[in-house]
Amino acid sequence: MTRPIRNTSSDQQPDVQASPHPRLAAARCDGNEALDCAAGILSGQAHHPTGVSPATWPRRLWRLVRTALVAYLLLILLMMWLETTLIFPRHLIPPGDWQPLGFVYEDAWFTSRDGTRLHGWYFPCPGAAVHVLYCHGNGEDVAALGEYMDELRDRYGVSLLAFDFRGYGRSAGKPAEPGIIEDALAAQQWLARRAGVHVADVVLWGRSIGAAIAVQAAAAQGARGLILERTFTSLPDVAAWHYPWLPVRSLMRNRFDSLSHIGTYAGPLLQSHGTADEVVPFALGRRLFDAARAAPRQFVAMEGVTHNGPNAEEYYTELRAFLARLRHE
Repeated sequence: MTRPIRNTSSDQQPDVQASPHPRLAAARCDGNEALDCAAGILSGQAHHPTGVSPATWPRRLWRLVRTALVAYLLLILLMMWLETTLIFPRHLIPPGDWQPLGFVYEDAWFTSRDGTRLHGWYFPCPGAAVHVLYCHGNGEDVAALGEYMDELRDRYGVSLLAFDFRGYGRSAGKPAEPGIIEDALAAQQWLARRAGVHVADVVLWGRSIGAAIAVQAAAAQGARGLILERTFTSLPDVAAWHYPWLPVRSLMRNRFDSLSHIGTYAGPLLQSHGTADEVVPFALGRRLFDAARAAPRQFVAMEGVTHNGPNAEEYYTELRAFLARLRHE
């Protein structure tokens, strides 16, 4: 029986046997590829094991940049569309009691310059020498202020009108800066008629965005005194602090630029701000005060007080002294 003759010549390649260990085989392949890549680098030729050509990277990068730009522009458009909702979050105000029984008040109805019907609560104080128009912030309405106004009346012996600007409480319309300023002017005029004093003899008191409203009212019609709590230079300045990556100073429609109006008012000023205010930076309030030409004027820094935290007792002490001076002028 003849056996097959085995070719043993030196140019015959040995049979490749499958490795009993696939991971070792894969490692061997990866090692070979790494050697090829290293050889390519040493020879000056790039090796692309994934098959991606360098010419495709600029196109990929441009697609990423383009996508990011489109997303950024869409975000800007969304913020512009939501501006009114973000500044005037009326939907977040809990329903209030519009027929309270615990204190004495009068419903005040009047109209703004454009005919918008407005509502407020008037808290009379017989024999009062100081009459205050209170401009609330954007997160409350008159129904939420009744007990506080009643307390201020009893504590300081002043009469007060707290009113809702358009779109808030029982007032008609939709909130926007030009109309809101006209609402405050109409409220100041109503209080002057009701109290029997000149419109410029009304004390204007505002909190947060309400203080910005009070500043513009004082600049337009004058005031016997101006009380500002936790307010700002302008609304775009506040927005830029919260959203430094958005061009808010160029795009915002509601600006409430108190810095441009505070210099027009020259009467007494009492301003306060919490050093821990997380909504309106303390520095913005201080900057507004420094720009004022009011005399006399006083700034109360409330240590550790946040935007919605209770006022410091030091502030109430200065407030009492401020109102007492106005009473005796």
